[in-house]
Amino acid sequence: MRVTATLLLLGMCCLGAQASSITYITPAGSTTSGGAVDASATFTTGTGTIMVTLSNLEANPHDEAQALSDLFFTVGNGSTVTGASFGSGSAAAISIDGTGHITMTTPLTTAGQVGWVLSDPNSTEVLLNVLSGMGHAGPAHTMIGPPDSSGVYSDANHSIAGNGPHNPFISETATWVIDAPNVSSDTTITSAIFSFGTTVGQNVAGAVIPEPSSMLLLGSGLLVFTQVLRRKLL
Repeated sequence: MRVTATLLLLGMCCLGAQASSITYITPAGSTTSGGAVDASATFTTGTGTIMVTLSNLEANPHDEAQALSDLFFTVGNGSTVTGASFGSGSAAAISIDGTGHITMTTPLTTAGQVGWVLSDPNSTEVLLNVLSGMGHAGPAHTMIGPPDSSGVYSDANHSIAGNGPHNPFISETATWVIDAPNVSSDTTITSAIFSFGTTVGQNVAGAVIPEPSSMLLLGSGLLVFTQVLRRKLL
């Protein structure tokens, strides 16, 4: 009975522990009309803030439809995002010429320079995007993955290489801090959807992955339980 009670207590502790950070990824094998896509979004919630780190991980892309253009996410745990706004943002912009070579890299140190916007955050939903809303930079500033091992986008077609409207691109990753007065460290992100390219409908639902801190907590709990069980059996 005591061993069973210990197991239940440890299970409740592991399930009840809430991390302030969560990461969503595109599931393995995800594609759009342009080819394979691979992206991640890490959300860190704190008192009155949501920090979002968005990354395009698909190396040496072929088509603009593999570039990230928006991120839709929802908050839970009783929190709302009505009235949320950008606090800060950072990224780097790159221009890619007709041969796939990077000709310019420009640090972007404010949300305005990054050129993505929050489209009317309402209730529990947020759309972070570059194609709609006041002040957006689209169709430029979609987020492209890394080049090949030689630092060249050698597989890029005309929608990327030397494409005037789509250049410059956000290079690989960007981070924003969103001011959201009703958010706390207990706020959870309950879903995330990645969108790609400049054509409507190229969406991929994100899958959540465990945070290292949560896995460490679970591992610690199982270790303690194993030690308790061994003592009871000896």
